[in-house]
Amino acid sequence: MSESMNDKGKAPVFEEAMDKLEQIVKQLEENDVPLEKAIGLFQEGMALSKICHDKLETVEKKMDQLVSPNGESKPFSVQGDDVE
Repeated sequence: MSESMNDKGKAPVFEEAMDKLEQIVKQLEENDVPLEKAIGLFQEGMALSKICHDKLETVEKKMDQLVSPNGESKPFSVQGDDVE
């Protein structure tokens, strides 16, 4: 099983990936990790970073579609923040 996968063999949800990435960063910063383990942790962290980035890109595209169904780029506004 790939270390960037969750217990069910699927890519982790965003929150799981971020939590694991934070654990890896903390472990690399605080502990005297042997080189081989540090390399493995770094590789796992990079894979998790890509998962998070891809999920954020997907959400951004969905938000763009929700805000502007005709494909035109519009800024996202908060309700009550209408300025014309």
